[in-house]
Amino acid sequence: MATVDAPTPAPQIAVTRIESEPFAEHSYLLTAAGSRDCVVIDPGFEPDAILEAIEAQGLVPRAILITHGHSDHIAGNGTLREAFPGLPIVVGRGDASKLVDPMGNLSGLFGLPITSPPADRLLDDEESFSVAGLSFRVLEIPGHSSGHVVFLVEGCTPPVVFGGDVLFREGIGRTDFPDGDFAALASGIRRRLYTLPAATVVFPGHGPETTVGHERSHNPFVPVAPSGPGSDRAD
Repeated sequence: MATVDAPTPAPQIAVTRIESEPFAEHSYLLTAAGSRDCVVIDPGFEPDAILEAIEAQGLVPRAILITHGHSDHIAGNGTLREAFPGLPIVVGRGDASKLVDPMGNLSGLFGLPITSPPADRLLDDEESFSVAGLSFRVLEIPGHSSGHVVFLVEGCTPPVVFGGDVLFREGIGRTDFPDGDFAALASGIRRRLYTLPAATVVFPGHGPETTVGHERSHNPFVPVAPSGPGSDRAD
């Protein structure tokens, strides 16, 4: 377990990263500069560390934002809801069912079924919303999970994305799960992320932060252009 202040990419926001075992999953606390209100992004298997970080910083959670419904990104929802009754859980419409379905969120496949309280708000592609003094735009990028979304923080310079398990530093999310789709993931990365400014900072669900520009140049799985005519594969 690790609780660290992540590099602050823009003066408009502050980011705290909490790493949860056993999958080294990253949860995030995000606040607008000068505010005590925060959002919690993808609470993992060690929610007590998230609560400790909230208390240490004197923060007030206003929402839980979920990039996708896999168990390592939702396992802490129940504990946070118990600590903060009424705290809304916000997720993309396509993955909402996974919160309450152990087989859908993959925990049932490993014999350790996990469920979350159901979603309070469902988000659609290209929807904009505001919470805790922060503004977000929703980009749906399926492939790792059929209803995966990423959160683009609006009004930041450089732009900032909380990307879940879509794009990693020189890597991508797995596509061998039941609703995985490599072609959809690669296409979504090219169309929705690679078209953002090169300086855009991506905070992923696992591993170190990266930028869109770095991945355009160095990601071996999703090069800027498909590898062959009519192909959307990187191999």
